[in-house]
Parts: sequence; structure tokens; C-alpha cells
Amino acid sequence: MSWYTPTGESNVTDRLDRWADPPLLVLASLADEPKHGYAITQDVAETMGVRLSAGTLYAVIARLEARGLIEPLESDDRRRPYRITMAGAEALARQSERMSKVASVARERLGTRLGWAGA
Repeated sequence: MSWYTPTGESNVTDRLDRWADPPLLVLASLADEPKHGYAITQDVAETMGVRLSAGTLYAVIARLEARGLIEPLESDDRRRPYRITMAGAEALARQSERMSKVASVARERLGTRLGWAGA
């Protein structure tokens, strides 16, 4: 099973690529400041290397908003910005901590098994 496309980009459909779950990526993008949809897709692509389609993005935004994890802000133009709520920040923090633990264990065990000094 290949985890990467022929161009070397990660394939978000692989089960081992769950870190690239779109709701998590959107929450992470909104963690520092409010953004509108296009800005979210640009931020996710630039900082996390994952491209979200407009359909995926707006479906995720609707689900996160319904769960109270993000909220829309007033806008003077057609672009509606969103911001993470306290509940969204707490959910992102919990998931980030879990991911850090998994990454730490993986680095430690790979370092021991493969002799990676920098792992």
C-alpha cells in the first residue's frame, strides 16, 4: 500500500493519514485567528500540505458550526469569516495532545529500533 501519490504528496484517504482529518485541519487553521473559507484552504495547504476542496471545506464548516466548535462572524462582504469557539479550542487541544503522545512514542520506538539519533 502506498502512502504517497506519485508526486510524493500524502494521500489523505489512507487510514494511517488520519492526522489529515478535515475537521481537525480546519480547527487548527482557525486556532490563531478568524478566517474565511478561501483563507482556511490556503492556510491548510501552505502549513499542513493538504488541499481541501470547496465541497469538503463547507461540509466540514457546517458540521463544526452545528457542534458549536466554530462560529461565523459578521462580515461586510460576501466572505464570511469563522472563528474557533472555546469548545473547539478545547477539542483541538485534547486531540493535539493525543497526537503528540502517539508521535512521541513512535519517534522513541523508531529511534530505539532503527538507531535514529534524531528520532
